[in-house]
Amino acid sequence: MRIVISGGGTGGHIYPALALARYLRRRDPQAELLFVGSEEGLEQKIVPAAGFAMETVPARGFQRNLRGLLPFSRVLWRGLSQARKILNRFQPDIVFGTGGYVSAPVIMAALLSRLPTALHEQNALPGLANRLLAPLVERVCLSFEESRGAFPQRSRAVFTGNPRASEVASVERRAAQEQLGLDPSLETILVYGGSRGALRINEVVTDFLAAGSLPPSTQLLYVTGEIYYREVKEKLGLLPKRVRLYPYLDEMPAALAAADLAVTRAGATTLAELTALGLPAILVPSPNVVHNHQYHNARLLEKAGAALLIEEKNFNRYRLQRELKRLSGAPDLLGRMGRAGKRMGVPDAAERLYRCLCEIAKGPTGES
Repeated sequence: MRIVISGGGTGGHIYPALALARYLRRRDPQAELLFVGSEEGLEQKIVPAAGFAMETVPARGFQRNLRGLLPFSRVLWRGLSQARKILNRFQPDIVFGTGGYVSAPVIMAALLSRLPTALHEQNALPGLANRLLAPLVERVCLSFEESRGAFPQRSRAVFTGNPRASEVASVERRAAQEQLGLDPSLETILVYGGSRGALRINEVVTDFLAAGSLPPSTQLLYVTGEIYYREVKEKLGLLPKRVRLYPYLDEMPAALAAADLAVTRAGATTLAELTALGLPAILVPSPNVVHNHQYHNARLLEKAGAALLIEEKNFNRYRLQRELKRLSGAPDLLGRMGRAGKRMGVPDAAERLYRCLCEIAKGPTGES
């Protein structure tokens, strides 16, 4: 089976695509994979480093004003034209879009070339491009069952979950603790702000640590994001051994598996990881995303009892200290949150997605 996977811009679109690609390689070693990303997205660095071939096309976000419409249209046309050339050359059996600006011209090119197509929607509240393209593709693969009603009725939606869940679900807790050199007798809190980091989370956690508020029975894995690392490190100075500071962490599946609690954003891929493991979380949704979709993602977990939602405007070191003290002192509550999260998780999401794509492409579905 020959597959083109397109998506990018942020880790939320890239990491599910990579998780699927790695699973495809294991499930069908004969499969031929090609990523198509944007010329300036995060995928430029991450995808080749993961060992996958990638080509690029021009792409930019949709402009909701007349002034930006013409430049957007020009870039879209160039991206569409370049994508058709790539598809004609590669001749895929299926084209799969995981979101981001770049997936729209690639999926549109596939539709014009009459190639089988499918989309993956990570968020509870779907983006505009996926809603517009949904009725035209063979399948829309959902990370949340609750998002089904947001698509047009003609859409052929199927609940698969997020394939990133399958990668983290396979990591064993004790092995993860040993890999990261953690003390298993201490409670482990993981703080991270998504693939690029989060300014407000860094401000609050830096204040929290500088005030000496971390309990002695707790160790902290703190991932700042590369652009914030130097500033955070300078502000905090010398840290105790039980605080591990990272700009970026390749071993994120291990960090998630080792943690007792996460403090993080509410991107869809992050929530797939949390629920696959049943990891309780304090979620601070980014207010700077389209349609405030992280808030809607977080609300699903909060309503299920799997997480605590704190809006960014209400997030400060005093609130963080209060909630950590409350949760650390209530192991039964943490247990209930973990079980609620796990009920939402889809640890076999990669297999579900693989079978869906094979059905569309009419490729092999048996064991290789």
